[in-house]
Amino acid sequence: MEVNMAIERIDAELCNNCGRCVRSCPADVIREDKEIKKATVQYPDDCVMCFWCLAECPKNAITMSAAKTAPLFTSWG
Repeated sequence: MEVNMAIERIDAELCNNCGRCVRSCPADVIREDKEIKKATVQYPDDCVMCFWCLAECPKNAITMSAAKTAPLFTSWG
């Protein structure tokens, strides 16, 4: 099964900088921007499409795109 989604952006207006997406990302794609005090996508090409950031974001601030295709991961072990 193929998945056609990857993290595209985080809406700064919706983001409350709770840090849940930053802590949940196993690939370190999302970082906190200290200047604007919001989460930002720093390394989009490294997104492994685990969707943990989507599941953790309480404000639905994360947008996924059809930027890349990869096999669906169902387990890390």
